[in-house]
Amino acid sequence: MIPRNRVLAAIDHRQPDRIPIDFWAVPEVYQQLQQALGAADREAVLNRFGADLRYFNGPAIKGQRHVELPEGVVQDHWGVLRKTHTVCGRRRDGTAYTWSYKHLLRSPLADATTVADVERHNWPTAEMWDYSGVRAQCQEIRDAGYCVVAGADRLDRAAQLKPAMYLRGVESFLADLALNEPVAECILRHVSDYYLDYNRRVFEAADGTIDVFFMGDDMGTQASTWVSPEMYRRFFKKRFAAYCELAHGCGIKTMYHTCGNVAPLVGDLIDAGLDILQSLQPRALGDRLAWLKNQYGRDLAFQGGIDIQGVLPNGSPAEVADHVRSRAEILGRGGGYIFGTAHNILPDTPTENMLALIEAYHRYGTY
Repeated sequence: MIPRNRVLAAIDHRQPDRIPIDFWAVPEVYQQLQQALGAADREAVLNRFGADLRYFNGPAIKGQRHVELPEGVVQDHWGVLRKTHTVCGRRRDGTAYTWSYKHLLRSPLADATTVADVERHNWPTAEMWDYSGVRAQCQEIRDAGYCVVAGADRLDRAAQLKPAMYLRGVESFLADLALNEPVAECILRHVSDYYLDYNRRVFEAADGTIDVFFMGDDMGTQASTWVSPEMYRRFFKKRFAAYCELAHGCGIKTMYHTCGNVAPLVGDLIDAGLDILQSLQPRALGDRLAWLKNQYGRDLAFQGGIDIQGVLPNGSPAEVADHVRSRAEILGRGGGYIFGTAHNILPDTPTENMLALIEAYHRYGTY
């Protein structure tokens, strides 16, 4: 069975020859694996692991809306300022690692108080991108036999809450939702209008070569949701449904990444048109994975569920394998599941545990 057909069968709640495999990791981890495996590049690592999905990260941006500033500061096309931070540490096996990421430095709407202030922001438009290479890049993935996932990069992946928090600041935007609804609505309208236009153009340019539309928004915290179900329905559900409707109109399945305990929102996500729920963060959902499968497994496929907070960095290879086995037993029956970690694997994970993860995917993923 070719990888693309394997993934599509699982999404359609049919049992393929094995549970499909997805693999997420930060660049430092790919470098770690390339050295350990003697692999030439990221694609060679994915091939060695038998990963079934490939991500198309979107068209190239035109002009200079991404600006490199001194001291590792970057201003993106939203006007958000982020600064590079480096983390140093030691893995469980005693080996050293470093990891760099961009942390929010300044939100361009932090000082806004009125709708007029929000309207004056230099909002990005879908005209900023060059869509001419989209179809060729997606077709190349399709021709290689993989499932084509259109996901864009982290700050241009279709979302609502996350970009609003970057633009306004976390505390300020949450306060807007409760106390300044016109400002919150204005921000969300600009964000969603942009993503709808941008992704419509991507889908049209792809001309039928995209299989899955990947959205990403963290609606949950470690303990609960960022907003109540009632607030989700009032502010976010209609726009999420519009994202899903756009994809479905082009024959594309929808996948949504959200960290945290979002169990109270899953019914609304399905109602809005979601096909695949990604993350299933174990440290946030606890023992609810089986409940999610039993409650929603007929209507929703799942991807993720592998713990990057505890088991992968701190467990033994045997514990990693047992963790994978439990996910296959809970989520894999009857199809509807794609192996994957709850988020990107970080370099605090020993190489032997990553290799144990992949070996277990293949050992326990066969029906």
